[in-house]
Amino acid sequence: MSKKRILIICGVILLAAIVITSIIFLTEPTASSEGATKQMAMLVKVEPAEKGHFKPVIIATGTVQPVEDVNLSPLVGGEVIRRDPSFIPGGFVKKGEILLQIDPSDYRNTLELQKSNLQQAETDLNVEMGRQEVAEQDLELLGIDSLSANQRSLVLRKPQLNSVKAHLKSAEASVQQAQLNLSRTTIKAPFDAHILSQNVTIGSQVTPGDNIGRLVGTDFYWINLTVPVNKIKWLRFPDNDAEKGSPVKIMSTSAWGKNEFREGYLYKQVGALDDQTRLARILVRVPDPLAKDSEKDKPELMIGSFVEAHMTAEEIKNIVRLNRDLVRTNNTVWVMQDGELQIREVEILLSDSQYSYISEGLEEGDKVVVTNLSTVSNGIKLRTEKDSTSMQNEEMKTEE
Repeated sequence: MSKKRILIICGVILLAAIVITSIIFLTEPTASSEGATKQMAMLVKVEPAEKGHFKPVIIATGTVQPVEDVNLSPLVGGEVIRRDPSFIPGGFVKKGEILLQIDPSDYRNTLELQKSNLQQAETDLNVEMGRQEVAEQDLELLGIDSLSANQRSLVLRKPQLNSVKAHLKSAEASVQQAQLNLSRTTIKAPFDAHILSQNVTIGSQVTPGDNIGRLVGTDFYWINLTVPVNKIKWLRFPDNDAEKGSPVKIMSTSAWGKNEFREGYLYKQVGALDDQTRLARILVRVPDPLAKDSEKDKPELMIGSFVEAHMTAEEIKNIVRLNRDLVRTNNTVWVMQDGELQIREVEILLSDSQYSYISEGLEEGDKVVVTNLSTVSNGIKLRTEKDSTSMQNEEMKTEE
C-alpha cells in the first residue's frame, strides 16, 4: 500500500472521530434545578422535666467511732488475784460485771483499824459529854455570874468537846475512805462493753493509773462525717436525746455485700469546721452497732472503718428534679421547643449524688435534650425519632 493511501485512511478515521465526539457533546442532557436543598435537623433524644415533692439523698463518707471509750485504770494498787474469763481482747461484758480482783487483804485490815479508831473517837465523845455535864453542874453550884463568854466556854470545856467532835469526824472520814479503797479492789465494767485490749492477768502487780485495758460501749457507735456547709440546712438534727434526726443508711462496699447496710440517724452537728477540708462536721448515731440485740441479721460496724452514709434530707416541695448529668456548663440546660434548641440558664437549689433540684428556669413537661451535641447554639433545628417517623408517613401518603 502506498504512503499516500495510508495518510488518506488515517485522515478519514480522525475526521469520523471528531464528528462522533461532537454529536455526543451536542446531544448531552442538561441538568435542571427542581427546588432548594432541604436542611436536615439533628436527631436527638429528649425526656420531660419532672416536677413534684422530693427528698434528696446527701451522700458523705466518714469513720466509725465509739460513743463510750475508756482506758481502764485501777485506783488502788496491789496484786491481781482474779481475772474474769470475758476480760480478753474481743470479749463482751455487761455493766457491773467483775473484770479484775486486786488482793483486798491490806485494805480490809486498814478498814478494821479505822473502824477501831472510830469506835475510840465515839467513846471519847461520850466521855467528854459527861465531863461537860459535870462542869455545868459545878458552875451552877458556884453561882458565879461575872465570867466572860470566853471564860465560861473554858470552864464548860467547850474547846475539848469541839476537839473530840473533830477527831470523830476524821475517824468517820477515814472509815469511809478505807471502805472506798476496799471496794476499789474490785474492778467492774462501767457499761455494757466490748474489750479491745487487756494488759494484765492473775499475778500482775498494778498501781493507780496503770492502763489495764480498753473498753468501748456496745449500745451506740458514732459515724463522724464531713459535708459541705451549704447542705447542712437541708438536714434535720434532734433537739434532745429522746428525738431522732434525719434517717441515715450506712454502707461499706469494700467490706459488706452490695445490698447490706445499717441504719442510723443524725445526732449532732459538731459546730466546728474540719481544719483541712473546711467542711462541716456532723455525727450519726447507730444503735446496736455490733448486731447483738435487735440487728442480728445486719453486718457489724468496726471501729475506725471507712463507710458511706446516705442521709435523707428534708422534703423539697414543688421543685423540678433533673438528672445532674443533664445540667450543662454554667448551670444551663438544653431544651427542645418547637423543633429548635433553647439554652436555658437554671437556678439550682440543691444537688445530691444523682439529681439537681431546680427552682427556676424549667417547668414541668419541658423537653430536656439528653443527647450530647457537637454543635450547640440557640435556634438550631432538632428532631426526635417520633418526628422522623411522622415525616416519613406523610411523604409516603404524598407519593401515593
